[in-house]
Amino acid sequence: MENKQIAIPRFGDADVLTIQSTQIPEPQAGEVLVKVAFAGVNPIDVKTRSGLGWAAAQNKDNLPWVPGYDISGKIVRCGQGTSQFEDGDLVAGFVGFPVRGGGYSQYLCVPESELSLVPSSVTLEAAAVLPLAGQTAAQALNKAEVKEGDRVLILAGAGGVGHLAVQIAVAAKAEVYTSCRGDNLDYLATLGAHAINYEFAPVSERLEEVDVLIDLIGGDAALDALKCLKDDATVITVPTVTAELICEKAKLLGFNAMGMLVDPEPEQLETMLYMVGVGLLKVEIQHVYPMSEVKEAHRQIESGHTRGKVLLDMQC
Repeated sequence: MENKQIAIPRFGDADVLTIQSTQIPEPQAGEVLVKVAFAGVNPIDVKTRSGLGWAAAQNKDNLPWVPGYDISGKIVRCGQGTSQFEDGDLVAGFVGFPVRGGGYSQYLCVPESELSLVPSSVTLEAAAVLPLAGQTAAQALNKAEVKEGDRVLILAGAGGVGHLAVQIAVAAKAEVYTSCRGDNLDYLATLGAHAINYEFAPVSERLEEVDVLIDLIGGDAALDALKCLKDDATVITVPTVTAELICEKAKLLGFNAMGMLVDPEPEQLETMLYMVGVGLLKVEIQHVYPMSEVKEAHRQIESGHTRGKVLLDMQC
């Protein structure tokens, strides 16, 4: 038996991605061996593959490097001293963040502390959507202290993080606005948001008196959105190449602004898995690509027009 992995041998465009074969690893003390069913593809994977950002800087002398932070799958072996899981358990996790990665593997050894049990009411596809994107969404809204009645603007509400952030903010009884393309207006309305078609006009021409901005895009769209905010508004910008610029500009304008790096919290993931299982949270999957089509998966993320999440099926 071999372990196929998708690796970045050198930084570049999607064409650099390659499939390599290694031995199936043995779990060390405190670790479990997971047969990965699905791996999430996130913008940070694309950014790192291009050689941009912190994970790329940390791993530049460590190539080939296997990306991937979201996994779902089945435990096939438990290392010494593990007590949380047993063989055959279905699990999901936000693993190896931010330096180790490794999720784009058919078999992966993971500290059991990084995993959460997937309830029987949740598919492994749905479970793979949640680790990075769900926790980024929840933690951004927590950091902004969003409360009932707040006017919240979420940029890119149809994306992987966005579609979850919209639902969590709606559940908190905030008044939720979001930017999207015309073909996502109806979808976002079904999630309870007031959707604004940015192809028609800039968000700043359509909205004002916003209490909280959750910026999931950066760049010109984020700078424009600052014009919608009321005095003392809060701005949370999720890591993009322009995060520092957005924070500086927002602070100059007198807003409470901060970037954020998501922090893996298995208990928070368990809560979100439960919410999906009972229908309180809906996950959207644009496409599941076989691992052999990882280049297409990366190009889909780079298009900037993904509704929900892109997954890799690591077993085909």
